[in-house]
Amino acid sequence: MKHYSRNQSTIFKRTILLFTLLFTSGILLSACSDSEPDASNTEHTQSSSTQKHANHKKVNKKREYKKANHKKSQPIHHSNAGTIINSLVKLTNAESAGNTGNYYYENGAAKLTNFSELSAGTYKYSSDSQGRSSTARAVLTYGEYRSSMGSRQGDPLAPPSWPDDNPKVAISYSSTGRTYHGYLYNRSHSIGDSLLGTKSYTSLYNFTTGTRPQNVGADQNGGMRYAEETVENYWQSHSDGSTTVDYQVTPVYYKNENIPRGTIVDIESSDNQINKEIVVINSAEGIKINYNDGSNNAKPIPSTPTHRSYQASNNNQSQTNTTSNNSSESSSVPSSNSTNYDRVGNWSVAHQGMVFVSDSDKYYKRVTNPENYQYESQGQAEASGASVAARGNQYARPN
Repeated sequence: MKHYSRNQSTIFKRTILLFTLLFTSGILLSACSDSEPDASNTEHTQSSSTQKHANHKKVNKKREYKKANHKKSQPIHHSNAGTIINSLVKLTNAESAGNTGNYYYENGAAKLTNFSELSAGTYKYSSDSQGRSSTARAVLTYGEYRSSMGSRQGDPLAPPSWPDDNPKVAISYSSTGRTYHGYLYNRSHSIGDSLLGTKSYTSLYNFTTGTRPQNVGADQNGGMRYAEETVENYWQSHSDGSTTVDYQVTPVYYKNENIPRGTIVDIESSDNQINKEIVVINSAEGIKINYNDGSNNAKPIPSTPTHRSYQASNNNQSQTNTTSNNSSESSSVPSSNSTNYDRVGNWSVAHQGMVFVSDSDKYYKRVTNPENYQYESQGQAEASGASVAARGNQYARPN
């Protein structure tokens, strides 16, 4: 009989034990498979569910990525808006014109986004999920500036949530000592007529409800005009057409309010001669504004025969449409004595010494849509900083 050493005996025993365990495990696994067929199906379903869940997570990640990119492409998400809105809320709640006294302040270098899809002369307007005007972008050229010189290139469009009531008010400017008498709200361009010409009238999302000083400041050169004049002054010394200007305008809203507390304007020229961010304040000194609906505590100034309010014009037009179908009722179309201008075809022609003043403080003698202008004496217009338009177009003419 063959004898094994102790080590050999130990190895032999361990080998037999290993085979025994493997054999037993195989039987048990086979038994489980035969006696519980639904368990295998359940496990398969769970496995499929797990895989689907994993795939769903991947899809969600893709969706989140797309959503994140979509948010980046939505102009309302300005990289600096969080800090700026806090400042604007304080300023507007305080009915303040800001440190400059002119309804704007500079805020460092431009912070442009999403200009890769735009080329010279192109533009893009947008709205946010609430249907409010959002960021407007354009690559401006000297040609657009040149073609829009001297006159308005279209009629302002009513922006989303344009107030039902736009009273004529008095706004006293602490920085100039002057008092403005006119409409509280303007249909304020995001990218102005003087910069983009007729293209600036192609979408209501290029307009927001802005106070008069938000539009032109306290001295006619502040507010949004300050940003526009920054580019206009640049073009005057860069007229060879070799450069462009990236112009980005972002209305800034507080929470779900419908009217912006202000606007961020980012401007950068291709030669980097301009590179700045301007924050415009949408307030009016001495007037408390409800930024949901535009209601306010200003005391309206009674309308005079020589200075129509936009609201009165709308009411007259509405009454005209209502009564024109009934010849037994007297016409509510204003007479020349009450409006102090004449109708000649499609034109409204100012009487001697009277003018139609645009939001950009250019005045005209004849216009096609008088409700978009302030009608006042030429002396009043010039005293408030307006000047005669250098040339006209199909909507307005200086003579």
